[in-house]
Amino acid sequence: MSAFPTSFHVGPLTFHVYGFGLAIAAYVAFLYSRRRLERAGFDVRPYGTFAGALVVAALIGARVAHVATNWGYYAGHPGRWIAVWHGGLASFGGIAAALPVALVLRRRWWPDTSLARFADAVVPALVAGWALGRLLGPQFMVQGGGHLTHQWFGMHYVGQVGKRVPVPIIQGLEDGTLWLVLLWAQRRAIGRVAGAVAAIAMMVWGAVRALDERLLLGQQSHSGSIGVQLAAVALAVAGAVVFVRQLRFGERDAAQPIGSKRAVK
Repeated sequence: MSAFPTSFHVGPLTFHVYGFGLAIAAYVAFLYSRRRLERAGFDVRPYGTFAGALVVAALIGARVAHVATNWGYYAGHPGRWIAVWHGGLASFGGIAAALPVALVLRRRWWPDTSLARFADAVVPALVAGWALGRLLGPQFMVQGGGHLTHQWFGMHYVGQVGKRVPVPIIQGLEDGTLWLVLLWAQRRAIGRVAGAVAAIAMMVWGAVRALDERLLLGQQSHSGSIGVQLAAVALAVAGAVVFVRQLRFGERDAAQPIGSKRAVK
């Protein structure tokens, strides 16, 4: 199979498929998360500004983390720092930058609501958007594949020699499966415990992301890869701590599972 195209031209302009794919995924996640919040009874009028601020923070954080963990390539070349059209966004850098912004803005616009219930409404939509983003983004970027393989499922990627493990497709399927698990969990008894659904997402996504980085990408000696593995394990551990805490002390709704239509005051 030949490599997927990574860009196309319209006159003198060059457009990168990678960026279009991520934009589509972000928009879908925005619409879906707003719908889930509205169904849960949250006031969604400020959500557009909230989501926009998170996207900006995530992009900056993801780029800064990527440049910092690949400094040998970027040192002495300031022009490369902002060349995101060539790829290079570290997911955990984006999470690290977006999370404090999300906490501050949620406190500002929804001060009398439960953070745990807010997270339970938003996180499944983010996982769904992430799944779509892996399929539409890194699948069409330069050097988007994993390590070399001779198996039938190997694919060719621009900038990489030989057939590669199609990591973006695998991760898209993993995240899509996690999304279905979260929807199932929120409709079960566990979904009545505020914060439990978000905690499950943290545990599973963190653990799977660490395994993907170590087993599929083949960059164990790369400082950025090691950083991703450590961050993913930390996220999984934090999710486990939150899950146990919420089971013991979390708010419960005996009438309706999280995500159903309810009034939030």
